[in-house]
Amino acid sequence: MAKIETVDANLYYGDFHALKNISMKMEENTVTALIGPSGCGKSTYLRLFNRMNDLIDSTQISGQILVDSEDIYSKNINVDELRMKVGMVFQKPNPFPKSIFENVAYGLRVNGEKNKTYITDKVYESLRQAALWDEVSDKMNKSAFELSGGQQQRLCIARALAISPSVILMDEPASALDPISTAKIEELIHELKKQYTIVIVTHNMQQASRVSDFTGFFYLGELVEHGATAKIFTQPNNKQTENYITGRFG
Repeated sequence: MAKIETVDANLYYGDFHALKNISMKMEENTVTALIGPSGCGKSTYLRLFNRMNDLIDSTQISGQILVDSEDIYSKNINVDELRMKVGMVFQKPNPFPKSIFENVAYGLRVNGEKNKTYITDKVYESLRQAALWDEVSDKMNKSAFELSGGQQQRLCIARALAISPSVILMDEPASALDPISTAKIEELIHELKKQYTIVIVTHNMQQASRVSDFTGFFYLGELVEHGATAKIFTQPNNKQTENYITGRFG
């Protein structure tokens, strides 16, 4: 059973047809990379799964968008609960102006958790999962802004993990980072997929080939090709895909 699935998903911003009949399945405990040129619909597609596009006026959506076989755009869906299940990590690290501890605890507190022992345990566990614990264990009350960019991004991943999602969306999570921090994020993605289903938007072809099990190539709002990453990168079915991956696109 697919963890995430779209069937003929269309999205309009006003009159602009941003996503065109996208059908794709993503299995549990896999990493799917979404690739394609800027403005082709990758991030718009990613944001379908936690309903971030709802925040943009004049958005119209049709088709089915399913998480755990449930249509997440049906009227009875609680969007707050959905966003607990589907975590999001953005392109630029966006820690809150709080301590390292409170950054990770934030989602738990917002969702009404009062048990201090549980919160502490969950914060520590999430920092370990995000491969950050060893670097911050003695700085829990320090401002998150004292961390490096790469550390801040792993803190944001820890924050997403603390509310126990089953899906993690990553919108170019390493594009603002140096190569060493990028490598840490990539290692982290390999570890996290043992427990989570991950969808990542990336402009970096090498990164897509390194971290993902499956790849979807988007162009002008359409899904041109979707399949196992090894095949997409070595024997794509579509000439457009091959041209994009080899840098002959245009």
